[in-house]
Order: sequence, then structure tokens, then C-alpha cells
Amino acid sequence: MEFQPVRSRKQGPTLVEQVVQAFARAIEQQVLRPGMPVASVREFAREHGLSTFTVASAYNRLVAQGWLAARPGSGYRVLAPPRPPAARPSAWAPPRLNTDWLLSDIYADHSIPIKAGCGWLPGEWLNEEGLHLALRHMGRVPALRISGYGHPQGYAPLRESIVAALAQHGLQAGPEQVVLTQGVTHGLDMVIRSVLRPGDTVLVEQPCYANLLQLLRLAGMRVLAVPRGEEGLDLEALEAAVRDHRPRALFVNTVLQNPSGMSLSMANAFRLLQSAGRHGYWIIEDDISRELQPGLAPLLAALDGGERVIYLGGYSKIISPSVRVGYVVAHRDLARDIARTKMAVGLTSPEIMERVVHQVIREGRFRAHILRTRERLAQAHAQVMRHMDDSGLEIAARPQAGLFLWARLPGRGQGALAVAEAALRDGIWLAPGCYFDAGQADIPWMRFNVAYADQPALWRFMRGQTGSGAAQAAALS
Repeated sequence: MEFQPVRSRKQGPTLVEQVVQAFARAIEQQVLRPGMPVASVREFAREHGLSTFTVASAYNRLVAQGWLAARPGSGYRVLAPPRPPAARPSAWAPPRLNTDWLLSDIYADHSIPIKAGCGWLPGEWLNEEGLHLALRHMGRVPALRISGYGHPQGYAPLRESIVAALAQHGLQAGPEQVVLTQGVTHGLDMVIRSVLRPGDTVLVEQPCYANLLQLLRLAGMRVLAVPRGEEGLDLEALEAAVRDHRPRALFVNTVLQNPSGMSLSMANAFRLLQSAGRHGYWIIEDDISRELQPGLAPLLAALDGGERVIYLGGYSKIISPSVRVGYVVAHRDLARDIARTKMAVGLTSPEIMERVVHQVIREGRFRAHILRTRERLAQAHAQVMRHMDDSGLEIAARPQAGLFLWARLPGRGQGALAVAEAALRDGIWLAPGCYFDAGQADIPWMRFNVAYADQPALWRFMRGQTGSGAAQAAALS
């Protein structure tokens, strides 16, 4: 099979998509026939100068689409074309955009070529070398060291590394205050179970992290939204909500918020802490994107001194989404309560993954990977904002860092769901604002992941929605 990757994202699809298209074309043209074996992931990656993560992602997509079969012990083999080529465009049916798809099926759906609404970095951006070194190190760890359940609060050396890293941001804590979890979302669940009760009133940001809204609904919370702007939360709206509803907790993304990309100003952060101190509610600080933020930014738990703030962080945004390791930092008594909740619900978190993360951090290239990722995201922000400006979109904030931009079509009174459904029929996944609205209202805003949004087909579609004209659309082709 002939294959020559085009490495410039401006000249075509991603490397994963190029591999998928090359295999599909070879199978359709019978260059590859049913039953034939294909090169292993490592062989194909070595032959074409690609990362194994890129090739593995492509092979997984080919399996999901019915082009290849994965057979234990014998690698990958070619299947018959899943359907006649002429029937493919009409045979494919886009998934239904709803919260069920967002929370579960989205992670297994490899059929959508342009994932402009997703929440993770591209596979080719990940720290492949660091992960390989960490996994090779794990292969040398005696089995007896990893044969048990591990400590209820998680792998001690990683907790010590977390404490040292947070101290650089001004948060002073001890390892006994850290509880490791299976990602930040799992940590949020443990905190909700430990400090709140069904029927409690809680405050969230508007817009808000979609999975948090689902967690709070499952837990039986009464959820109220406080608008968020470029400087932070609307303080007048916050005070009115606190005065009228006496909430038990406020959930907040401090920097590079999901979905808006906004960060709290220092003044806004201090006012939030003052409000929590006066009225006695918890602030639950989700800080998953801290490593993607260049320069200084407020960290509520550090400013608070551990009194009213419960802090959460993790590694899915900078190491890999599949490395499900996060952490909660709280005062000692509360940390013990969270660890007990964790043990009651699912026992210990996987120490093997915690050891992998610890090894990636201490291996020496992790800081360089963070800086490189920040640079790539800054470049992606500049490019995607140019597309948005050219297409006439309104951008809520221009952070020039992190994964997300929050934007809407100009002069559009109706919501974004119809736009997202139309985009999906063209193989483009957008994330409409209803995902991130506490009341699930069909608002006009959409979340864009800049690492996936520099795609000519996406902006041709968006220009069609804004009615910008064929001449502008042709400029992107």
C-alpha cells in the first residue's frame, strides 16, 4: 500500500485521518484484500515516521468503521468493505446530539472526521516519549510491589510530587492532604459525596463544565447558575444567589475554564473568597488546565490557606486522557473523609497508572513537553481566531492559551443545537451551548477546541451559516 503522510495541518487532514483514508482507499481498490494481514502498529509507525499513538488511533478507527479486524495473537487483518463505496455517504447516519452521547458514546465514536467540539489534545500532541519511558520503567518494577490494592489515598511518591508542584504556585500542603482519584471528574464525584447531601443548593458557573452538571443532577443537588465573564463570576449575581438561597458550595474553574477559556482575575478571586468566608460555603476549585496557563494566575486554594477551598487537579489535559489520574487537596480531616468515600465506592485508585504518571513527571522531559504544548496551543488560538474573525463569529474571550474558545454566530437569536446538528451531517462535531447550560437551554454559544479547529471544511461550513459569501469560502479551499 502506497502512503506518504502530509505533515502540515494546513494542507489537509490530520495524520490519523490520512492513515484511515489511505487504508480505506486501498481496501476499496482491492490493493488490500479481505483476510490479508497488515503491518503492526509499530511496523507501520517506523516505516512511515509516525508516532505509535497516531497509528494506533488510526487502526482503532479502522476497526470501528469495519475496515480492519483486530485478532488477539495475529494482529490486524483486512475485512471486506463495510458497504459499497457509492452507498457510504447516504448509509452513514450521524449520532443524535444529546447528553447521553456526550457522556458515553462520544468516547467510542470514531466516525466523525472533524472533532472541533471535543475536550482533549490530539494524539500526536501527547508526550509519547515520556509515556514510553515510563511504561518501560514499569516493566522493571517487581510484581510484588504492584500486586496489592495500594494506599487508600494513592501512591505516596506521586502525592509528594504533587505537593512540591503546588508549592511553586503558593499552595502549602502535606502529602496526607492529597487523595488521588481516577481523574478530576472522579474527584468531583468523591467531593460531592463527601461534603454535600441530596437536596443541597449549589452554585455553578454559567457556562459550566458539562460533566459536573450531570454529576450534580445524579446526586440530587439543587443547581443554580452564576454568570461568568472575562474577569470571573458576576459578583452581584453571586451575592444575590447566596443571600436568597444559602448554598452549600460553589464550583469554579479558576483558569482556562471549560468551556469558555476564561480565567479569574486576581480581584475576582479575592472577592469570591471573601464571599465564601462571610457566608460559610465551600469553594470547590477545578484547576485541571493549570499547566496550560503561561504566566501567573490566581489559585484560590493558595490564597485561602485551606480553609474554605477544596482543590482538584489532574493530568488528562497534559499527559493523556487515557491516564486516568487526578487528585483532591483538602485539609487533613476532610481528606480522610474523601479517602473513605473513595474506598466505599470503588476501593483504591489504580497504582500502576499513578506510578506511570509519577515516572513521566520525574523523567526530566515533562517540563519541556508542557512548554511545547503551550506554544502549539498559542499558535492554534491565533489561527482559529483569524478564522472566526473572518467568518464573523463573536468570540467571548481571547485567552491565547488552553484548549477552548467560546463563540457564537453573529446576530443569531436561536440556539446552537440546530447548527451543531447540521454540522454533524457534514462530519463536523461542534459542542453546542446547551451541553454547558445548567438549565439545558439551547443557547447560541458553542465551544471550539483550537487544537482540532484549524480545518478548512469546518470554516467553509461556518461561513455558510453566517452567509459570508462564496468568495470567502473559496479562499479556504
